[in-house]
Amino acid sequence: MAFYSVNRRLVAGLALSGFMLAAAGCQSGDNGILNLGIGKKPDPTAPIPPQDPKVLASQLRAYCPKVTLRDGTAFFNTYAKGATAKPKKKKGDAAAEAEAQAAAAAAQAGPNGQPVDPNHDPSKIIYQASITDMTRDCTHADGQLSMKIAVAGKVVPGPMFAPGTVTMPIRIAVQHGNDVLYSQLHQYQVQVTDPSAATQFVFTDTNVVVPEPTARDYQAYAGYDENTPAPADKSKGKRKKRAPATN
Repeated sequence: MAFYSVNRRLVAGLALSGFMLAAAGCQSGDNGILNLGIGKKPDPTAPIPPQDPKVLASQLRAYCPKVTLRDGTAFFNTYAKGATAKPKKKKGDAAAEAEAQAAAAAAQAGPNGQPVDPNHDPSKIIYQASITDMTRDCTHADGQLSMKIAVAGKVVPGPMFAPGTVTMPIRIAVQHGNDVLYSQLHQYQVQVTDPSAATQFVFTDTNVVVPEPTARDYQAYAGYDENTPAPADKSKGKRKKRAPATN
């Protein structure tokens, strides 16, 4: 009876010791279910994952800069010459001269009493042209971006309409920040014959070539440009050749 009790205590002790060793093995083993990886140091030989590029090459190959209108470049008016011959002034007639000046100023005043620029009098408009739509097409090759920029618009007859040709100064430009990559002024002509309807037109610049962009930050512009200085008159400033002296 005593032998049986001793064996039972020995078996219970061995079972308890085996459970504790098994639990310790699970906690310290690399594959144990209780190993949560806390305190593990990163592997210094592991490769660093690459950073996402700012713009993918495929995105740049599909990139086509947007075309916009600058402020004040959507309309272009053609005016009739409204210069009138000035009356000859009589010497010593100050009252008549002042009266003539007042009459001229009143004739040039607008509806609100403000003076009207004789070179931009709305009543003397022959044609009024406007740009109503723009589009573009791009191709990428050999380190360059080639663009076709088209503008569509219409020419409306004015109060002084007469059938003829209107020449519109259309400028196409491409910029990168403050750098002008392309700028070209085109003197585009449209024949206008119908006094009762607008004449539609489409102009296309097919020669826009700029360096291949490295980011999506180009800006294209289209519009009328009336500020281009006229070519200088080569005849001015030249001295006339004297005829050779004859004895």
